[in-house]
Amino acid sequence: MPCAPQIKIPATYMRGGTSKGVFFSLNDLPETAQVPGEARDKILLRVIGSPDPYGKHTDGMGGATSSTSKSVILAKSEKADHDVDYLFGQVSIDKPFVDWSGNCGNLTAAVGSFAISNGLVAKDRIPENGIAVVRIWQVNIQKTIVAHVPITNGDVQETGDFELDGVTFPAAEVKVDFMDPADGEGAMFPTDNVVDELDVPGVGSFPATMINAGIPTVFVNAEDIGYTGAELQGDINEDKKALAMFETIRAYGAVRMGLIDNIEEAEARQHTPKVAFVAKPKSYAASSGKQINAADIDVLVRALSMGKLHHAMMGTAAVAIATAAAVPGTLVNLAAGGGERNAVTFGHPSGTLQVGAEAAELNGQWSATKASMSRSARVLMEGNVRIPGDSF
Repeated sequence: MPCAPQIKIPATYMRGGTSKGVFFSLNDLPETAQVPGEARDKILLRVIGSPDPYGKHTDGMGGATSSTSKSVILAKSEKADHDVDYLFGQVSIDKPFVDWSGNCGNLTAAVGSFAISNGLVAKDRIPENGIAVVRIWQVNIQKTIVAHVPITNGDVQETGDFELDGVTFPAAEVKVDFMDPADGEGAMFPTDNVVDELDVPGVGSFPATMINAGIPTVFVNAEDIGYTGAELQGDINEDKKALAMFETIRAYGAVRMGLIDNIEEAEARQHTPKVAFVAKPKSYAASSGKQINAADIDVLVRALSMGKLHHAMMGTAAVAIATAAAVPGTLVNLAAGGGERNAVTFGHPSGTLQVGAEAAELNGQWSATKASMSRSARVLMEGNVRIPGDSF
């Protein structure tokens, strides 16, 4: 029986923040994949190498972690006053599905760079030298993001001395502003409370801050679930009981936030919400061996993505952290010392990160106007990816 030959699809492999992903221009995809549907999902699954029961992604471009099993599709924006439409797909490692329910904040830092280099941004918006302001429409969450991309001699500047904990080498700084980051017309707190008592069968009942900002996130206190907040990946990811507990918390939090109707639906919605635990500052050694001093941070945060503790911090979760820290009384705010603040430096497994947010209360409802952070991005490889022609 003859086998279908491989096909080529133009693609770019990029790092953005502490994540990596395969980037495509929409028009470069096979015609059947230029619209949402089964063909598109099958192509992305095969590109990444999923589903992989071995959990290695040996036969694909994925890196077998939530941070490296990502795909991005970009096109000239159809929305007024925007340059590029950004669609993000989180590819499951061991299951045959792509989750389109949220954004990737880390890869956002690479979107502006790709858009400029691939002709998706009007030339008159790109200075010969300076900063190009790229207006991004995030299709998944229907929000505006603004990336400030450095330009040297008309080209994107990728090299520099900006260091980001969780990334081995320095690069050029890309400032990213997440505009109106709260989900759904500014409804930051879906329960109308900054703290709720969350009942999780088999785990317990404890305070939780459930917020829609950057990405829907359930925050709990580390001490309420038996942790210090200074844990590294091995402390969580090598403990099957711990992972099961966090997934249960996530599922019940998703129901409470109104994201799903029952906990059984959580299995098919792995990307959102995130679950994170917070604690007051304490000194610890990061995964690189770097010593993080309690005096240099405001709060400890650990977050799980796609069922595993993240090696650093998801960019969208960093937006949630910044926004929650700006609202007095949330668990993040209280762990950071309470009161009003527009910036916070948090400790994560790979080091520290400073993020800022602007939030205000009007008629008893909180809203956020902007959350900001600095990341970096770099092209790792460009050309074509190949997949069997009968993959979709």
